[in-house]
Amino acid sequence: MSATGTGPGVPGRLLGSGRTADVYEIDEAWVLRRDRAGYGDAAAEGALMAHVRAHGYPAPAVRPSPGALTDLVMERVDGPTMVEAFAAGTLDPVEAGALLARLLRELHAVPGLTSPDAHVLHLDLHPENVILSVDGPRVIDWANAAEGDPALDWGTSAVILAQVAVSAEPVAAPAGAMLAALLADPSALMGEGLTEDGLTEALRRRAVNPTMSREEIELLGAAGELVRSVAGL
Repeated sequence: MSATGTGPGVPGRLLGSGRTADVYEIDEAWVLRRDRAGYGDAAAEGALMAHVRAHGYPAPAVRPSPGALTDLVMERVDGPTMVEAFAAGTLDPVEAGALLARLLRELHAVPGLTSPDAHVLHLDLHPENVILSVDGPRVIDWANAAEGDPALDWGTSAVILAQVAVSAEPVAAPAGAMLAALLADPSALMGEGLTEDGLTEALRRRAVNPTMSREEIELLGAAGELVRSVAGL
């Protein structure tokens, strides 16, 4: 996009928009992610991103922001998202699901911020939040991240894919293939992987998520049953 941002403190071109935030260009190396809803905690999000990055996890670098509490300045990562790569025919659905599983597995191995025994959860890890850079995948949008039970993270990613898989969208079948590949990972159903409790909590959280449309919420029942069927829960 070539539009220039307007309003206080907007540094440059609007590069992209998501459900709750806009990303603006600062320069060739940095971008500003601004939460439109105004309720995000960019400082906490940035601290968690810096923490996982320090442990080798592929999150973008961050730096302090002089702007609002909802502004996050982070490394500019060039490349397609997994969704864009799939649309371009350069990423297979099975490869996509396996990559999501690996990223979840590696994230849950990172020690927590509050305790080395805690687990970091992304809680929104899906194909639109993974950029395929020339240096490998980069996981973005850590606004929902927290510490907790890895089963909730597996459940959240599975439900997001399943909602698409049971929809009338043209990508429903590929989303189903991604879901199957995600849950085929040995970690998905062993130890700290997907559980019925994790799935139930993921469904509950999606149902009260203010960014969900009525149509998306109505798909949750079928999505949950699909996940159970694929996972054998």
